[in-house]
Amino acid sequence: MKYLIQLALIFGLCLVGDVISLVLPFTLPSSVISMLLILVLLSSGLLKEHQIQESADFMLKNMTFFFIPPVVGILRYSSLVQSIWWQLLVVNLVSLFACFAASSWTVVLVQFVQKRIRERKHA
Repeated sequence: MKYLIQLALIFGLCLVGDVISLVLPFTLPSSVISMLLILVLLSSGLLKEHQIQESADFMLKNMTFFFIPPVVGILRYSSLVQSIWWQLLVVNLVSLFACFAASSWTVVLVQFVQKRIRERKHA
């Protein structure tokens, strides 16, 4: 019963994210809104980690099942994918390096800001 309650809580927050996404005057994926909502609830203490931990861990451990429908969709259009495979490869490589650069520079920036904050506290 504990798992059903946890899943109901997670899916309920996803449903709230869907509703918020429909109401917003701009486009923002409901999954992103749901994750931000869970982050805010966890950060504020209104939602405790133990209230969703087992179900979230189960979903993370079995994440490959969530990728089955997209893979089947790609297989359905395999002839199209075969005709543009090199373009897909280029896009993936460019986005890989762009994501790597953005992540590494974000870490450098955060470390710089943290160092500045520590220096101001000690001064």
